[in-house]
Amino acid sequence: MQPFPPPFPWREAMRVGFGVLRLTPAAFWAMTPRELAAAIDALLPGGRPLDRDGFAALMRRYPDDRQHP
Repeated sequence: MQPFPPPFPWREAMRVGFGVLRLTPAAFWAMTPRELAAAIDALLPGGRPLDRDGFAALMRRYPDDRQHP
């Protein structure tokens, strides 16, 4: 058993983030590893796009704040 987990695969994450997802450096570094994993999962076969009801639920939960630009 290892005393520490393996290091995070930053090189591979950057390769996918910049090369495949075409993220800007600012967008990439603002993401959490979990957010990056979700973005990568969206590209893999077997996933399904967000449907209209799911999108509406997200909009209700996280409405746009029109008071602040």
